[in-house]
Amino acid sequence: MLVTQEPHLADDERRSELRENLADVTARIAAACAAAGRPASEVSLVAVTKTFPVSDIRLLSELGLTDVGENRDQEAAPKAAQAAALGLPLTWHFVGQLQVNKAASVASYADVVHSVDRLRLITALGRRAVAGGRELCCLIQVDLETDEADEAGEAGQADESPQAGRNPARGGARPGEVAGLADAIEAEPGLWLGGVMAVAPLGAPARPAFRRLREIAGAVRARHPRATTISAGMSGDLEDAIAEGATLVRIGTALLGGRRAFVR
Repeated sequence: MLVTQEPHLADDERRSELRENLADVTARIAAACAAAGRPASEVSLVAVTKTFPVSDIRLLSELGLTDVGENRDQEAAPKAAQAAALGLPLTWHFVGQLQVNKAASVASYADVVHSVDRLRLITALGRRAVAGGRELCCLIQVDLETDEADEAGEAGQADESPQAGRNPARGGARPGEVAGLADAIEAEPGLWLGGVMAVAPLGAPARPAFRRLREIAGAVRARHPRATTISAGMSGDLEDAIAEGATLVRIGTALLGGRRAFVR
């Protein structure tokens, strides 16, 4: 005979699991900040909930977490609508690569877009934000896998084509393009520049890449003083990111567990 748990019992078990994971992640952040000589209050935690249900988002909200990140619009949009219907007080972060044809949808629910990396996307997001009476915080995603020779050859060319100026697999603008994109975001109605974001390169030490991101962030901040966000660090490398100045970490596995298959 198949035995099923009562919904409230399943909720209690999952809440306990999430509470423990949240405490562990919070302790890691605090320890990393202490090692870097920074107050823990300087670092915000975004729960990346891709493939996990809205019930988990509700439980995390009840545990005091307010920032949620998603990387696919087809999953994020209905989740945001369901969370809104539940009255959850959340800030929504879109953290994945974003196609221009998804800008209208993302601009309708996201509060922060982490993956801005080309001019066409800036224009599309701005237009949709204005149409919806919203203002979006935008972070420039920086491609930290670009080598120095490529950067020197392409500096200053913020191409409008979807793949130009970024790693095709992971996204991001070349470091030499960041200043121009920053100016474009600040000039676009409906948008404001929050700072920068990056993912550590695959198969290479994270710390040097995050150090480079910190330098890029400093140059952006010198020109645009309110662009103070450095979104860097995930479950496996948050300590390296915090050591190099991250102000926001995007945590999935360490908080929610192994990924589940997403079913539309």
